Amino acid sequence: QVQLVESGGGLVQAGGSLRLSCAASGRTSSRYAMGWFRQAPGKEREFVATINWSGSSTYYGDSVKGRFTISRDGAKNTVYLQMNSLKPEDTAVYYCAAAERSGSITIMITVRPYGYWGQGTQVTVSS
Repeated sequence: QVQLVESGGGLVQAGGSLRLSCAASGRTSSRYAMGWFRQAPGKEREFVATINWSGSSTYYGDSVKGRFTISRDGAKNTVYLQMNSLKPEDTAVYYCAAAERSGSITIMITVRPYGYWGQGTQVTVSS
């Protein structure tokens, strides 16, 4: 199986930036699509961004489009989420996820394709 470990979360003021990392280990030879999701207390898990196995294609949720950037380093088995212009509403636990098989974007923005999840990292944006 694949293990995912997120890092880089923390406390930041509104307008600031933060970069999250997700390191993958285990069966990393497969061509996994990767995704970032977030969840605030009392709310459903929300899609943030996804990237295909090669890093050539990305897609973002409307709430973060233009502010967040997802990328990956295949040699390091790591995916990143660069978060700029952070807002208090970005406060949530951020989860990294991996999908063994990719589908259409309408599928990849749901949690269903992702079989592996990290433990989550807390991001808090103060106003």
